[in-house]
This record gives sequence, structure tokens and C-alpha cells, in this order.
Amino acid sequence: MSDKQINDPVYKTDALIAEDIDAYLDMHQNKGMLRFITCGSVDDGKSTLIGRLLYDSKMIFEDQLAALEADSKRVGTQGQEIDFALLVDGLAAEREQGITIDVAYRFFSTEKRKFIVADTPGHEQYTRNMVTGASTADLAVILIDGRKGILPQTKRHSYLAHLIGIRHIVLAVNKMDLVGYDRDIFDNIVRDYREFASEIGITDFTAIPISGFKGDNITVAPSDNTPWYEGPSLIDHLETVEIANVAAQARSFRMPVQWVNRPNLDFRGFSGLISDGEIAPGQQVRVVPSGKTSTVKSIVTMNGDLDRAVTGQSVTIRLEDEVDCSRGDVLAAADDPPESADQFESTLVWMSDEKLIPGRGYWLKLASQTVTATIAEPKYEVDVNTLDHLAAKTLDLNSIGVAEVTTDRPIVFEPYSDSRQLGSFILVDKITNATVAAGMIHFSLRRAQNVHWQPTSITRENHSAMKNQKPAVLWFTGLSGSGKSTIANLVEMRLARMNRHTFLLDGDNVRHGLNKDLGFTEADRIENIRRVGEVAKLMTDAGLIVITAFISPFRAEREMVRNMLPEGEFIEVHIDTPLSVAEERDVKGLYKKARRGDLKNFTGIDSPYEEPEKPEIRIDTTAMTPEEAADFIIGKLIP
Repeated sequence: MSDKQINDPVYKTDALIAEDIDAYLDMHQNKGMLRFITCGSVDDGKSTLIGRLLYDSKMIFEDQLAALEADSKRVGTQGQEIDFALLVDGLAAEREQGITIDVAYRFFSTEKRKFIVADTPGHEQYTRNMVTGASTADLAVILIDGRKGILPQTKRHSYLAHLIGIRHIVLAVNKMDLVGYDRDIFDNIVRDYREFASEIGITDFTAIPISGFKGDNITVAPSDNTPWYEGPSLIDHLETVEIANVAAQARSFRMPVQWVNRPNLDFRGFSGLISDGEIAPGQQVRVVPSGKTSTVKSIVTMNGDLDRAVTGQSVTIRLEDEVDCSRGDVLAAADDPPESADQFESTLVWMSDEKLIPGRGYWLKLASQTVTATIAEPKYEVDVNTLDHLAAKTLDLNSIGVAEVTTDRPIVFEPYSDSRQLGSFILVDKITNATVAAGMIHFSLRRAQNVHWQPTSITRENHSAMKNQKPAVLWFTGLSGSGKSTIANLVEMRLARMNRHTFLLDGDNVRHGLNKDLGFTEADRIENIRRVGEVAKLMTDAGLIVITAFISPFRAEREMVRNMLPEGEFIEVHIDTPLSVAEERDVKGLYKKARRGDLKNFTGIDSPYEEPEKPEIRIDTTAMTPEEAADFIIGKLIP
């Protein structure tokens, strides 16, 4: 068969066709992947642009195209033109209002590269959705309506994109068809944006004049309508820009351990996604934070062992030695491991309708690590429009601020500027399990590195043995007027008669000294309980049975104290009294003041009380006298 026949589809054999298909599939399987977002202000044409990219890259099936044409006519697009935004705006509310609300992810491909694009909303109230889309992006396309120029939301999204670590910015001046493809308008917008960009640290960006609706400079450049533009088309730029994995691969090896793979007694490996660098059998690795070292024995995947694994691959690594390593640890290059610390300065993007409560415990999730974290009062909040640093005591929805974060144990990290994987985290509300913030670590605080735990010769076990008792914290919680202090005092008296070593911490008493600087706001209540918890922990270290009587209205703070103590030493005692009964007693007259509005943030009136869900002991004060309640608690404590 001649060369002409081989290259002519008519003469191709089944074997040659299969070979061509394999080559085609192999080419597309090994193409690089670029993740990018489109962002900007409302109605800048983000969804239309993505729809145009999908359409021009032939990523729309015939039935989708027919449905798109029908939808375009139904929603009122002029003439027979296609409304490309309908390809992306899938929510009914989005189509009704003509806006983007949720983040829409779309996939398309060209001969050179595969793409995942996130269409992010322009409305300020949906800024948190934009942050979600930007968190994994390598590039941001900032759209500007050529008729409007730079708007506040343009600045906000540019600031967020740079803050999150996106270093490739495309300034797409859209709707050039509506301004007559005027070069002066384009140049003026680029000049204004460059001036703003330099203020927030964006030193380089690519500006392209486009029309998402007409297709100018999207796939082919220059458009006949912009003969004055000599740069690349948008798709040309997207196909050639450097992918983040290339830079990450040049860094030292890092792999957060997702799980320990132990299918049988003869196999033990550590599975995870390589976040930075590369690894090969025979290389030395270090387990962080323990510091133990070993040598890579093999790199296992479902398709067989590898001679080398790189950034972005999910693998199981087997080591030569039986080192202690579990989920949350990080395997790293032995000669260049990451840091571990428990205090950081971080930037927070607040994403919840519920404002930040300084001192409250949140779940912090970084890579495969989950710890409890508390946030200090913000150092400042950033005004994205002016870039001013504003004084702030908390953070509201879509606020951006800088604050100190403290975790309950050291975590492995790197500054966000070095590693997006080990430098970023989310905060999760412990009660609702809702993600409330995204955070980026700047650096660990010096005191976290300079302050070390000083071991002592006499341990808590020694103290406990000397007193011949098991230390514990009896944590009485309930409404004001429920009888906590009365019952707690009776319990201590009975324990004293039994020669038990005790100490009673009463809510009113500690506010005369230790906590005299605290008020009754939600943040102050949290700090009040945190301090009492630390004192109670020290007293149990001394071998004492500690009795506390605090309203302690929030479950999260009671759980915070529970987590300070060894398993079984925190005994939650719910003094369960209906609000109406507590209000009838009102020995101190507090409820009357609260009802008149003279006493703000009073639990049960204008501040909530979260009842314990599973207390170790529950006392129904409508069915027991204080003496009976004390006897019942002693019976549970000392059978």
C-alpha cells in the first residue's frame, strides 16, 4: 500500500484506524490542564464569554445547541442571535434575573490544552462564591464593560484574585462592539487599571479588547474590528500561559497524608496527593511534625509502581522503615521540611452571615489536618475600594481582615506565598458545620517558636496519688436562677466531709478578680469561659476535683473546655430549669432589668442559651430539691 493510500481515510485498515484513535486519545490524555476564573462586576459579560468559548471550541452537542437557540428566543434575545450566557447560568433565578449567583464550572478543550473555567458571580453579596471559584485557579480573567470602566467590584475581585495567589491576570475589556471598538477607550481603561493594580501588588497583566457577544479577539486575533490591537487572542493566551503545577514541581517535595493504606499485614503505605515537588524510590523523606526520617521503598498506584511521581499525582508511598505516620502528617523532603506551629498571622475572608466571634473555637482544616482554632480580635479590616486598614472588632460577611489564629496543637504549614496547599485553610462552625471563612497564613508568630513546654518532675499522676483521688471538673451549666451555685456549694460540702480535695469556681466570684475586665458580650462570655477552663485544667493537674457554676450558654465553649482535659475528666452537669421557673425566682432581680431593657445580652432574654445535648448528669430542679440534687450528683461521681 502506498503512502498516499495510508494517509487516505478510504484506504485505511481497521488496524491503522485503531492506531490513529489511540494516538489521538494519548495526545489528549497527556495535555496540560489550566484552571481559570472569569470575574468582575455585574453584567460585565462573564457568562457570555464562557458560552462563547464553549461554542467556538465545539464543546456543545447538537441537542444542547438546539435547546440553547430555543431558550435564547424564549428569554427575548434580539433576532436569531444566541444568548451564550444561558450555557452557563443554569439556575432558574439566574435566568430570571439575568445574573450569575452560584459558581458554574465548565470544561472545554483545544488542540493544545484542557481547561476548567469557573464563572463567578459579580454581585458583592456573592463574593464568597467568587473566592470559592478562585481557590483552585491558575489564572483570572477580569472583565470590564467598555462602557463603564473600572467599578468597585472590579477592584474587589482583582484584590481577591491577587490575595488568593493568582499571578496570571487577563484584563478583558468587553463589549467593545458597543463603544465602536474605540482604541482610546481601551487604552484609558488599561491605564486606569494599571494604576490600581500597582497599588495592590499586581505588577503584570495581559490586556485584550474583546466582544464576548460578537466573538472579537476570542479565538482569532486580531479581529478585523480592532486592527490597532497586535496582541494574542484570549484563547491563544490561555493555551500558552504557564500552568501552576510547573512552578510547584520545582519546589521541595510535599505530600499531606490522607490515609494509611493497610490492606493486609504485608503492605503499609501512605496515600495522598503530591502538593509540591517530585519523589522517586531511594529518596530520603521526613515525617512532619514528628521529624522521623526514612527512605522511599516504592511508589504505588492502581496502574502499577512508578519510577517517579510529580506534583498533582495521587499515590501511595511505601517506606523502608516502620515509622509512625498517620492522617494529618506530611511527608516532605528530608533536607527541607516545612514548619509546624500553633500560632499564625493570617488573612481571613469571612464567608458567613454570622459574624466572627473572637475567642470562639472553630474547626480549622488545612490539607488533611483538622484542629480546633480560635481567632483573636482582628488587627484590621481591609477596605478593598481604598485599600485602607480599618479598625475592627469582628468580621462580617465578605469582610477581609488580618488576625492572629491559635490552634490547639501544632500543625504543619508553609506561608501561603510559598504553597497554596499548605498555606491555606478553611474555618468551619462546630455547631452548624458551615464553612465560615477562608484563610491564608502569612507566618508563624515568634512566641509560638520561642515558648516551649517545660517538663516538671512531679506529674499530675503524682498529685492525684498524693490526694488519693481522681481529678475531675464538675461543670454546672444552666440559666441564671436555675440553682447552679446553690447545688454546687452543697456538692462541695459533701465532698469535703468525705475528705476530698476540691475547689469551687463560681461565675460571679471570678468576675471580681480574674475576669473583672470582661463584659457580657458574646465575645467576652467566650473569653470568660476560656480563662475559667484554663484555670480548671491547672487545678486538675494539681489533683483537685474542680466544681464550676457558670451559665456558659454556648455548646462550643463547653466543648472547648472538655477538649482541654483528658478523656473522662470533664463531667457536664445540666441544671435544667425552665425559663419561667428561673424568672419566678429572680433572686437578684436580673430578669426584671433585662425585660425592661436595662440589662443587655442577658441569657434567656436577648441572648441564647444552648442546652447540653448529651450531659453526663441532668438535674430537673422542678422534680428535685437542691439537697436531693447534690446527693444524686455525689452518687454518680462516687458510686
